[in-house]
Amino acid sequence: LGNTMLSNYSKHATSKLLSLRQLQTARKQKISSFVKGKGKLLSGTAVAVVGAATVTTYFLHQSAKASEDELHAPHLPWQHSGALKTLDAASIRRGYEVYRQVCAACHSMEYIAFRNLVGVSHTEDEMKAIAAQAQIVDGPDDNGKMFKRPGRLSDYFPSPYTNDEEARAANNGALPPDLSYIVLGVHGEEDYIFSLLTGYYDPPAGVVIGEDQHYNAYFAGQAIGMAQALYNEIIEYEDGTPATQSQLAKDVTVFLRWAAEPHHDKRKLYGFRALCFAIMFVPLFWYQKKRVFSVIKSKKIAFK
Repeated sequence: LGNTMLSNYSKHATSKLLSLRQLQTARKQKISSFVKGKGKLLSGTAVAVVGAATVTTYFLHQSAKASEDELHAPHLPWQHSGALKTLDAASIRRGYEVYRQVCAACHSMEYIAFRNLVGVSHTEDEMKAIAAQAQIVDGPDDNGKMFKRPGRLSDYFPSPYTNDEEARAANNGALPPDLSYIVLGVHGEEDYIFSLLTGYYDPPAGVVIGEDQHYNAYFAGQAIGMAQALYNEIIEYEDGTPATQSQLAKDVTVFLRWAAEPHHDKRKLYGFRALCFAIMFVPLFWYQKKRVFSVIKSKKIAFK
């Protein structure tokens, strides 16, 4: 009788344990399915939100481009715009002459030193002679006073004004921006700079321009405080290149691109080298992938 009761109790306990395990398994499956469903819902919601934000941003950008208040600069085929293209050293040299003889009267380039052009567009002797023509404020001397001296290669380009207030006073309240990184600081980069320098026209009928302002089709609002600076043959290039307005604008734009990114050519060279080095490893990666996943793909899994 005792064995019978023990057997019956064991069977009852076993069946109860199995039912509990089944219940736990069912609960786990429900929780897992709920978590997966919630994860899919969250993923779908996130994708929808990102998609809506992307579409909204695109249409806002298109509406801004189509705005009548601003004419966007057209994309121009710059020689250095290719992945393996470098800056034109001759154009940089000419562009520096445009900046030195025209732009430097109002705009500073306080982050560029004379030595930076050595080996790029000028020789060391040429830049020493150019730097010596500049008068650099230095000091104080033994008497505690500041003095001026001829420039050296280590000096940075001198500013045409002592401070911002003097610059505003000399330009009817407008502050000429520093041109060291101007290409990277404007939308359109080289295209905008070139279009701005060549975009001076007579105001259309019905457009009123304020005093000491000038009409420029590519400037936001079309009323700009800077007068047209580049004209045909305003300077003479030493290499005989015709100094037309478009040529002057192109050369000074290339120079400003170099000033904003002096390591432009090296960056592309190192990128090309890194790409070639990475391509060498493609066969090795492919062989490693075949070696590792061939065992997994050919493995047979039997469920009992």
